[in-house]
Amino acid sequence: MHSDQDIAKQIRLKPITEIAEMLGLSAGDLDLYGNYKAKVRNEALRRIEANEHGKLILVSAITPTPAGEGKTTTSIGLAQALNKIGKRTTVAIREPSLGPVFGMKGGAAGGGWSQVLPMEDINLHFTGDFHAVTAANNTLAALIDNHIYYDNELKLDPRRLTWKRVLDVNDRMLRKIVIGLGGSKQGFPREDGFDITPASEIMAILCLSNDMDELKERIGKITVGFTFDGEPVKVAQLGYEGAIAALLKDALKPNLVQTIEGTPAFVHGGPFANIAQGANSILATKTALRLSEYVVTEAGFGFDLGAEKFFDLVCKYGQFCANAVILVATVRALKLHGGAKLKDIALPNPQAVEAGLPNLAKHLENINKFGMKSIVAINKFSTDTDEELNIVKDFCLSQGFEASIVDFFGKGGDGGLELAEQAVAMTDKDICKLSSLYDWNQPVEDKIFKIVS
Repeated sequence: MHSDQDIAKQIRLKPITEIAEMLGLSAGDLDLYGNYKAKVRNEALRRIEANEHGKLILVSAITPTPAGEGKTTTSIGLAQALNKIGKRTTVAIREPSLGPVFGMKGGAAGGGWSQVLPMEDINLHFTGDFHAVTAANNTLAALIDNHIYYDNELKLDPRRLTWKRVLDVNDRMLRKIVIGLGGSKQGFPREDGFDITPASEIMAILCLSNDMDELKERIGKITVGFTFDGEPVKVAQLGYEGAIAALLKDALKPNLVQTIEGTPAFVHGGPFANIAQGANSILATKTALRLSEYVVTEAGFGFDLGAEKFFDLVCKYGQFCANAVILVATVRALKLHGGAKLKDIALPNPQAVEAGLPNLAKHLENINKFGMKSIVAINKFSTDTDEELNIVKDFCLSQGFEASIVDFFGKGGDGGLELAEQAVAMTDKDICKLSSLYDWNQPVEDKIFKIVS
């Protein structure tokens, strides 16, 4: 079996200007980052604002496991499959973080014959968006300490600062540190720590902002700590929001690349789903919707986490809605949920698959709570048996959900043509409406109880 890197090296990439032309964009609409990467200029984003939106398909999954479910691979593969059946389709996904890329998780550009390219660039420094977020976050941290060092006009309590520094590296030694050592000229000693860049509130804000003015406003509302009297202090009180937003002027623009099969792909932003919204930027999704018949996007973690945030937060801020959900399930994950050991998941075990089905059932129940149309994509691995795959498919059908066995990893778009046809049939004449679990104006406590009930 070829590695992802071996497969990617076989592909003759199209110039990014050619990919842009497929979307109706010209070379003048782009800021080029070499031959195969570009950002869409603000002028182009404004010009297409009145365009009619295409259909949006959200890819989610059952509860994640170390075995991996393949949401990103499925998202990319489905977009390729939709293009193969004649639907002008774009995929919109998050940028990878260097921490996980060099950790156990690895890259986040898809896999096999369903990848976004150039894979190595995307998994590493790409267009510098993560570095811009890192610089913006840490500039704010330095400015806060500077404010306290000189006059502390707002009476910020150094013991109650909530704003941490960030670095896009998995480095546990920096999680809890003491800074400001070396005498009075070097600042003042206090406890601090580093988070990873995708956990920065600035990353979440960047991906929830429609334009520069909104980005600046949201930065101004960040709470950085508390005064000695226990009052919250926001960035706008310090007057730093303009400087921080300026560092993000290019990072706000959506990145355009391509898949292995030449499908346009927006890869932009990367907030984690466990502490933020877990979706690519709303600006990238809206740009794709304005330029395509169909857009495939994904939400991090399982449906209960990433998809809930997508419907209740991302869609609300972005003012768009999803037409359907593709729920990714794997035999391997269901075996683990059914009690099998990770070391044994390659072995046939239909009993463990059946024992894991309640996990799938709960996610299907949650989909119904949003009133969403959905298809289960059973992501096939080479070790899966026909018996195991059919157990999952028959269960989905018994619950009133369509299901399709896909192999986007091994076959690219051809590995899910049936799923693409099902998705089009489900959404073709559909007019989507915004779905959410709670009223936007409810108290936060009521929203939490609604989500967990």
